[in-house]
Amino acid sequence: MSYTISLFSVKTKQKEQQSAQPDFFEKEENLEKFTPEQQSELEIRLLKYQYKPVGKNSDGKRFEHADFGEALLTDSALYFSTSNDFDCIFEVGLTASEFTDTGEFAKYDGQAGGWEEI
Repeated sequence: MSYTISLFSVKTKQKEQQSAQPDFFEKEENLEKFTPEQQSELEIRLLKYQYKPVGKNSDGKRFEHADFGEALLTDSALYFSTSNDFDCIFEVGLTASEFTDTGEFAKYDGQAGGWEEI
C-alpha cells in the first residue's frame, strides 16, 4: 500500500476548485501543463532533495529516494509516492510543501483532505 502526494500548477488548483467534476484529476485536459522552466526547476529540486533519476516512461521521468520512496514528474504534475509509514509520509509531505515556496505550485493530498492552504 502506498501514499501519494501531488504537486500541480496553481492554475490547476484554481480550475479544480471551480469545477464540480468528481473525477477532475482523471481527465488529462483538466491539468495545466508545466512550462519547460518549471519542469527544469522541479527536476533540479528533486536532485537537491536526493531523489535520483531512474528512468523515463510514457508517463514521465521517474526518481527514487533511498529512504522515502519515489517521484514521477509528468508534463502536468509531480507525484510523490511513499509507504504508509508515518515518518515517510511526514518527510514526503514536507518536501512537497517546500516545493510550493515559489507560489507557482500547489500541494494536493487527497488522503488528508485535498489542497494544502498556507
